[in-house]
Amino acid sequence: MGNLEIRDLNQSFSKEDGSRLVVLDHVTFDVKDKEFVCILGSSGCGKTTLLRLIAGLDTAQTGLIILDGEEMKGANPKVGMVFQEYSLFPWRTVIDNIAFGLEMQGMRTEERYRIAERYLHLVNLTPFRDSFPSELSGGMRQRVAVARALALDPVLLLMDEPFGALDAQTRNMLQKELLDIREETKKTIIFITHSVDEAVFLSDRIIVLTPRPGRICRTLDVDLPRPRDRTSVEFAQVRRTVLDLINQNCSIQ
Repeated sequence: MGNLEIRDLNQSFSKEDGSRLVVLDHVTFDVKDKEFVCILGSSGCGKTTLLRLIAGLDTAQTGLIILDGEEMKGANPKVGMVFQEYSLFPWRTVIDNIAFGLEMQGMRTEERYRIAERYLHLVNLTPFRDSFPSELSGGMRQRVAVARALALDPVLLLMDEPFGALDAQTRNMLQKELLDIREETKKTIIFITHSVDEAVFLSDRIIVLTPRPGRICRTLDVDLPRPRDRTSVEFAQVRRTVLDLINQNCSIQ
């Protein structure tokens, strides 16, 4: 299962002058099991802060985060996260990077490499099994990061602008690969992006946050059949709806 409930989440940070910087303000939403949700918002609106709270890397001032009926406090093995920066260990090979989390769990060598090999194959990097991150392209490194997160078998996968630093062609290719991986693994995914096109292509539902402090501006169901054609009239209509929503209410930069 991968049902997530966010209830009245608030987060702020202390400034040097002693005042508080409000980042998230009364954020409430649900994500259903196996749903792919994209979160759109301007820089500084709290998107990454929100993901870090869900991942248990930070603690919210107030509010609840509930996964499959249980309140989450701290890091949870049911939650995996992929960052915009690849965060790979440069001294470890591809297969050793993928197996790292399983090693930290104390899994025996034979079993963890069996699992790592499966996800290596899933992200189409088997020929690069023994390569080091410095020998890979940016897109390949991000595939390794995705495989490493999936190897821990989370029920919820958080992705913080994972393709934001890639060129357009590689980005489009990895979007398609991510949908194939999602179809294979049936994971619940929350994906942060600045790109309306990316959100419409990937998601079942889009959540738009206001500029800081981040509040829920609107949510929009993306009811388009897959695979989606970016050049179709239907795709353009949904994209226009999201853009109009942004321009009228939320002003994404």
